Amino acid sequence: MSFVSDARQNIWAFWLKNIVEWKDHLMHLLYPEFCVCCQEELSRFEKACCQLCISELKYTCFEQLDGETDLDRLFWGRIPLEKTYALLYFEQDSTTQQIIHAIKYQGKFDLAKMMGDMIAKRLLDKRASLMEIDAIVPVPLHPRKRFLRGYNQSEYLARGLGERLGIPVRPELLKRKEHAKSQTKVSRLMRWENIERAFVPHQDVLQVNHLILIDDVVTTGSTIEACVRELQKLNPKLKVSVYSLAVTK
Repeated sequence: MSFVSDARQNIWAFWLKNIVEWKDHLMHLLYPEFCVCCQEELSRFEKACCQLCISELKYTCFEQLDGETDLDRLFWGRIPLEKTYALLYFEQDSTTQQIIHAIKYQGKFDLAKMMGDMIAKRLLDKRASLMEIDAIVPVPLHPRKRFLRGYNQSEYLARGLGERLGIPVRPELLKRKEHAKSQTKVSRLMRWENIERAFVPHQDVLQVNHLILIDDVVTTGSTIEACVRELQKLNPKLKVSVYSLAVTK
């Protein structure tokens, strides 16, 4: 009887697997997805961005460097940081720009999570140094902007990173209280004036020893600097590492 029962279970599992695959094929045929960069139809095994466009990304390869990186140098003399990391270099009219635009303005939060996972994969060889990280904190959006956009893209980057590395994502540790205008076309001084005192850390930060602060793109570093200053004002002993999807050259 046991043999017959096992055989039935195996047959059922076989047919169930095939039914799921047929369903996936049918859904892909009826509702094909297209690459956010080149607009070509994706294969059933591709998500959001095709492999050809992924291959065109300009990786920083910071994980292979023992010395300082471009991102390290950006924050020298400004705020104390433990480590920094960026997956990609950001350039105008590049695949990286198209991906970030899709993540921020086209509702592609699944792509943000996928990119967070890509960051984690690049850092798996550094797992030992990540063991002391207590939490991953996404740079927060103002509630009004989050409502209009529907989500915080940095939070989905954090989720992709956290799930792969086994580190909890804790967006509640840092909130944004002031609505700042777009920072893309203003000077560094004006960015700082707009962003200063815009962030409020939660009291639970006092229980954290080391966290990763993650954002989608680091340009001048003003937003990151403001976040870190407020976090360390509440907890002067807090260690902060900064990760981002991209950094400008």
